[in-house]
Amino acid sequence: MSEAQNLDNKNQLDTATEAGISRLTPEKIKKVVDCVIKRETGVRFETYMQTCIHCGLCSEACHFYLSHDNDPHYSPAGKIKQTIWELIKRKGNVDRDFIRRAVRIAHTECNLCKRCALYCPFGIDIAYMMLVMRRILHKLAVTPLYIQDTAHSHSVTMNQMWVKGDEWVDTVQWQEEEAQDEIYNLRIPLEKHGSEIMYSVIAPEPKFQAQLIYQAAIIMNTAGIDWTMPAGVGWDNSDMAMYTGDNEIMGRVKRAHFEAASRLKVKKIVMGECGHAYRSVADMGNRWLGWSMPPVPVVHAIEFYYDLLKSGKIKIAKKYEKPVTLHDPCNVVRGAGLHEKARYVANQLCDKVVEMIPNREHNYCCGAGGGVINCGPAFKLSRTEGNSVKAEQLFNAKSRGAMTLIAPCHNCHSGLHDIVHHYEVGLELKFFSDIIYECMEKPEDK
Repeated sequence: MSEAQNLDNKNQLDTATEAGISRLTPEKIKKVVDCVIKRETGVRFETYMQTCIHCGLCSEACHFYLSHDNDPHYSPAGKIKQTIWELIKRKGNVDRDFIRRAVRIAHTECNLCKRCALYCPFGIDIAYMMLVMRRILHKLAVTPLYIQDTAHSHSVTMNQMWVKGDEWVDTVQWQEEEAQDEIYNLRIPLEKHGSEIMYSVIAPEPKFQAQLIYQAAIIMNTAGIDWTMPAGVGWDNSDMAMYTGDNEIMGRVKRAHFEAASRLKVKKIVMGECGHAYRSVADMGNRWLGWSMPPVPVVHAIEFYYDLLKSGKIKIAKKYEKPVTLHDPCNVVRGAGLHEKARYVANQLCDKVVEMIPNREHNYCCGAGGGVINCGPAFKLSRTEGNSVKAEQLFNAKSRGAMTLIAPCHNCHSGLHDIVHHYEVGLELKFFSDIIYECMEKPEDK
């Protein structure tokens, strides 16, 4: 294949996006840009636009930049300059080729991980700027096919994976029956009003990882937690519409989640090990609905496990023996400051924790979050090759003895799985719940 053909293939997007681009007119592009910028942004957006001096100090914060030989096109400032900054500069007068490049950059070359904001001398939130760009692309109907299909699933079924209502309940009851082989009187209470906790998961759990519901049931019952789960809509806390710029669907999904908690009259929501879902419930979806804070307190799994171990409600029978290294998910570390609680949990569970370098809020993104992995197989190779710096970080941890990689987030788990296999790193992947279930004391009377 010639170099020209290679370049042409790289610039092509999936068929649905290309079809959407083919229908664009200069008038439509300008109308949508004007609508979003004038009606949906304000002082925050204007301040960022006027403050950024394109100094490039954010560059080395970005795994795409570091993994592409420091190509300035992949720097956070460079990506902003090629998309939203140029769009505003031209007052929306851009062509289809510009939109095609903007789709690729905004959806597949930026994880919205906010690491760059730590290094910007002005604290500019480039993830927010990219979300404005994605909002424009959404309203132009050029969102990549796979993630748009996920947003459609949210719209139709109020969950991410097209799980039907009876399938959700059947899966929960199936896991309850399985767990009763360990604890004979175990229940997964559905629709129990007035409980302390509503436990919520993301849709890939009943679809592909039902064992995580099993593990949660064992942990909850052993710890004596007063808990419940919704039988109807609101059980899924995930939200890919947040990453497509479809704020209307994001709002519907989050309202259903909060309404389920309110209907069940619980005191708080405990979420499973997912970063983007926490971001959508505790930071973005609530704000779109008009609440500066969630109307029902929200606790991520890391904080929940911390409280269980700290209070002694969960006791460890024998620590996990293989040396582990801990990945810091962007949305619950940079986004929620749970890095020290994650380390407390890891050290309570494991004999040896090998820190990644760098770590905590400076840890590199998994390369999958921000909706990038949800753009589908067409972009898998560019995603993994765009994060060779994470592979180097994992090899470094392995060279210092790590054998298991803990990733307390579903998208991180999937993204790191791809990196581990692509680069043949040779680390075993675990959730915190995997290790808690393996190492905790369980009731003797089965």
